[in-house]
Amino acid sequence: MDLKIFDRMESEVRGYIRSFPVVFKQARGSVLIDENDREYIDFFSGAGTLNYGHNNPVLKQKLIEYLDTDGLVHGLDMATSAKRYFLETVDEVLLKPRSWQYTLQFTGPTGTNAVEAALKIARQVKGRQNIISFTHGFHGVSGGSLAVTANSKFRKAAGVALGNTTFMPFDGYLGPDVNTMAYLERMLDDPSSGMDHPAAVIVETVQGEGGVNVASKRWLQELERLCRRHDMLLIVDDIQVGCGRTGSFFSFEAAGIKPDIITLSKSLSGFGLPMSLVLMKPELDIWKPGAHSGTFRGNNMAFVTAAQALDSYWRDDEFAKATQRKERRVRDWLENLVHSYPGAGLGVRGRGLIQGLVTPADDDVAARVAQKAFEHGVVIETSGANDEVLKVLPALTIEDELLQRGLEVIERSLGEVLSSKGARAHVLKFGGRAG
Repeated sequence: MDLKIFDRMESEVRGYIRSFPVVFKQARGSVLIDENDREYIDFFSGAGTLNYGHNNPVLKQKLIEYLDTDGLVHGLDMATSAKRYFLETVDEVLLKPRSWQYTLQFTGPTGTNAVEAALKIARQVKGRQNIISFTHGFHGVSGGSLAVTANSKFRKAAGVALGNTTFMPFDGYLGPDVNTMAYLERMLDDPSSGMDHPAAVIVETVQGEGGVNVASKRWLQELERLCRRHDMLLIVDDIQVGCGRTGSFFSFEAAGIKPDIITLSKSLSGFGLPMSLVLMKPELDIWKPGAHSGTFRGNNMAFVTAAQALDSYWRDDEFAKATQRKERRVRDWLENLVHSYPGAGLGVRGRGLIQGLVTPADDDVAARVAQKAFEHGVVIETSGANDEVLKVLPALTIEDELLQRGLEVIERSLGEVLSSKGARAHVLKFGGRAG
């Protein structure tokens, strides 16, 4: 397949094209189609942007109808009929049933824009600069959001010093027997710990980029308690694992916590259209008009599809139940793989339809399985500090038959990689030479 134009004209910064070196031309539901008409099962979902699949027909039809009436496409932060309907739908579907009151801020179109706004308002409200973030956390790659992102690959690319952040160990970072929340509490209580009093804490309930690390309910509840006790705002970054990815619309609902600020993006529009949003408690909204701006904070096409996604999937709990049922299938399949290869050092972690097959950190098993899976027709990525986690991230709407086929490809690919690895190890053990 001809990729010469991409090699010649695109920056070396491109990434996913290297993992999936074909030219895609179409996509429907959970299937991608390349220029040779080969079909691939999508276990990637645009890095969590396509929770409702590619070209979801319900959302697409609503968008076509809107465009056919010459509906406003670009509106900055002006009032439009599309934005009004989105606001009304958020209120009816998300806020009122939960007895929540949040003010909505429309930022620039990507997740990092939402995080930047959240950090800025937290610092303004509290009059303090320091933010607590967590090991393996990922919150974006622009200035402020990069400062609270842990991965050295992204941090080294900044070109400037990144400060005003204190990193603390995430749940389980120091092993299953260490309560990292007790460590954080000790740091906050000790006036000689060296930690500047933070304005806020920012956290993902499930760290997607960081390796599908899952915070327990108790850990999140303790974090909220510390925020209240020490006058810090609690920011939940729900950009990748919100919008239903963990079963409920918001990933933190199972823990029973109520963040001061929530950031959303990725699957918020439901159709792959750029859109991000900050939800903040009303008393935090101390912005001066125009103090945080952006040319593309009014993507009216995204408002149309986002409202339709809420209306179609979240007015009752049927969609959530379907996601939880699929979670059990994926989880059971992956755990069976772990039991099938007891000496391979495998594990499973995740929530909802973000599940990780964990491989040894000092090996390349996950990357090789992802490569094999692509050769067999499944698009899937890795995550974690050493790309040691195979991240299963299908659309929430994926058909059972496609989900099953994709899982079978993962099993086949894992078997081929471990078999090949074992053969190479046998050759090396006896002083031979592979090949």
